[in-house]
Amino acid sequence: MISRRAFLVSASVCALAAPGWARIGVDAGRIKVRPVPLGAVRLKPSIYADAVETNRRTLLALSPDRLLHNFHASAGLAPKGERYGGWEARGIAGHTLGHYLTACSLMFAQTGDTAARDRVRAIVAELARIQAAHGDGYIGGTTVERDGEVIDGKIVFEEIRKGDIRTGGFDINGGWVPLYTWHKVHAGLIDAERHGGIAEARPVMLGMAGYLATILEGLDDAAMQKLLAAEYGGLNESYAETHALTRDPRWLRLAERIRDRKILDPLAAGRNILPGLHANTQIPKLIGLARLHELTGDPNHAAAARFFRDTVVERHSYVIGGNSEREHFREPGVIAAAITERTCEACNSYNMLKLTRHLYGWRPDAAHFDFYERTHLNHIMAHQHPETGMFVYFMPLSAGARRTYSTPEDSFWCCVGSGLESHAKHGDSIWWHDDAALYVNLFIPSALDWQGNRVALDTNYPFSETVTLTVDALDRALAIRLPGWCERPALAVNGEAAEYERRGGYAVIDRAWRKGDRVTLTLPMTLRVEPTPDDPDMIAFAHGPVVLAADLGPASDPFESLPPALVTGDTLGRARAVDAAAHRFAVPDAKPAPLSLVPFFAQYDRRTAVYFPRFTQEQWAREEAAFTAAQRAQAALEARTIDRINLGEMQPERDHDYASNHSDLFSFAGRSARQLPWGEGNWLEFDMAVRDGPVVLRVLYWGEETNKRFDISVGGVLLASERRATPPEKRFVGVDYPIPPELTRGRKTVRIRFETRGTDAFIYEVRTLEAAAK
Repeated sequence: MISRRAFLVSASVCALAAPGWARIGVDAGRIKVRPVPLGAVRLKPSIYADAVETNRRTLLALSPDRLLHNFHASAGLAPKGERYGGWEARGIAGHTLGHYLTACSLMFAQTGDTAARDRVRAIVAELARIQAAHGDGYIGGTTVERDGEVIDGKIVFEEIRKGDIRTGGFDINGGWVPLYTWHKVHAGLIDAERHGGIAEARPVMLGMAGYLATILEGLDDAAMQKLLAAEYGGLNESYAETHALTRDPRWLRLAERIRDRKILDPLAAGRNILPGLHANTQIPKLIGLARLHELTGDPNHAAAARFFRDTVVERHSYVIGGNSEREHFREPGVIAAAITERTCEACNSYNMLKLTRHLYGWRPDAAHFDFYERTHLNHIMAHQHPETGMFVYFMPLSAGARRTYSTPEDSFWCCVGSGLESHAKHGDSIWWHDDAALYVNLFIPSALDWQGNRVALDTNYPFSETVTLTVDALDRALAIRLPGWCERPALAVNGEAAEYERRGGYAVIDRAWRKGDRVTLTLPMTLRVEPTPDDPDMIAFAHGPVVLAADLGPASDPFESLPPALVTGDTLGRARAVDAAAHRFAVPDAKPAPLSLVPFFAQYDRRTAVYFPRFTQEQWAREEAAFTAAQRAQAALEARTIDRINLGEMQPERDHDYASNHSDLFSFAGRSARQLPWGEGNWLEFDMAVRDGPVVLRVLYWGEETNKRFDISVGGVLLASERRATPPEKRFVGVDYPIPPELTRGRKTVRIRFETRGTDAFIYEVRTLEAAAK
């Protein structure tokens, strides 16, 4: 007989080491295939292993005591380290700690590095101490400004408890997305147990879950929906996962109530309501619904998750797999008209890959991993600088753009947090399994050692067309993804062409495996162009899985040329291989000069162009002057621009100290905006940079929004009483308001205010410009 203590220890180890096994009863067989546990995969030398090592150094260079500063202060305990800068010195402080818990836990699972797990254990111990000091389960690092003073953000949660809920979309009662930050810490504690094996994390997590639950459970449906108009991250997912761990139905009931019906109900009905919405506010909601489908079987949850994911992938994504422009979804298919320096927020791709994993688990379709590979290789691997370990927020795709990286102590954007996670787990989606087969989905050099199955994957892919799998022991069929971009894949076993069943995009080999069996997959790569859906003559190049870009010089040098354009009747612009294995091509038929194409993801310190307008010789003869003039006009506008704010977008509003008494988030024609409600005295205001000399305020309106009456003031001085009494136009219209020099003289910023005078008002974008030369 086994002792009670031995039984408890054994059960604990099983629950921690194999959470997938522990969840089988919960999801009732709705998950058909599962990833092999991360701890059973070790990466071999490759760019992916290098990224993990760079990230390991980044994680260990961060100070947990500094990330805990606000948490200690909130509990009345003496902080052990100074606060970091950037977002960690602002109201959203604390979100990085949650990402850090997850990233260090994943790093331990991926590499076995106990130093990473020791960080997690130490943080969990401090959070337990902080929670005990609060005495009610609360742990938090958020802050809020009240009457010019920054105070502890717990006050916002207690106001919600009383039904006092005010939100403009990116705040709750003036606090910057406190539920979003709460989710990160909640999820980090779950991962501390699940991936780090830290059993002490569970009681802290349950105390935290319970504190917020007592608040949310007390809200009626109307109050809950009002609260969920603010960004809340994947809060529904974290409560669903808490239920999966504990089997307590309380957490499942709460996860189901955390449902933003305004967004999720139309998606479940198959309606695309995404244009103009903040992209990464939405994606985690659907991850939560996907997890709830697995736990409950509710088909509406699955329908919403599928429709959303397919719509984003097919109608809202760029060639590198990322989505959004200035953090927002544009109109379906609008890509050519939205190629800027603020495309493809990294968090979006991080979350779209998580969502894709859920949907793939329900049905193993290789097309899901065609998208996964595209995004993982061309966006996520571009996101981290391989030497410094710093991260990119937006992945710019416009001609001449360069990447802007975080700093070690003064950034801590959301994309830094998701980056710390992304580059701690490059082995988590290579190998998947069901009872009959082992699936190979990503061609990343690695060694699998799981439940008696031992297989090695060796390759220099994507810089090689050959992938080799060596079997040491395998008790099931091998299913190898055949990428959709490859027209003629070839498969051999022990050097001889192999027969296989082609099923769901896989080559399935079912045989009695012997030690030393070698499977060789050859994936011939060809060059192709991928046009944008809204303009067949705006194209990008890809070679195999690799998206290519024009190398336009060092990032440190200014880009002052016209954007490259292709002038050719040839589909590929007469591109020729310079070094096909390295994905290097020359394109002679380009203006103003021939192009050198290289892998986009690896251009960490270079200026690039990814999309190219294409003209025939006849078109170029007709349109060269107009194209050149339009490009120069846009460049001239950017050169004149002193400052710019896109209303309705979280980060620009934060950067410009946005405030209002009454305003609503609004979107139209794929652009975000702020709507001041109908009436008298509804206002919004923000700071804008200015310079000495003549300055113009340019405001962007939709041309059909006429007969609006509102005042515009600068620094408290009336600038214009706008009436918008103009003929309607179906386009965006910029209106210039010269600012008197005395309002800007000697100032670096001015306060701009819009205030209604009897109607509503819609404001999309505001710029301060140097006055045009006469």
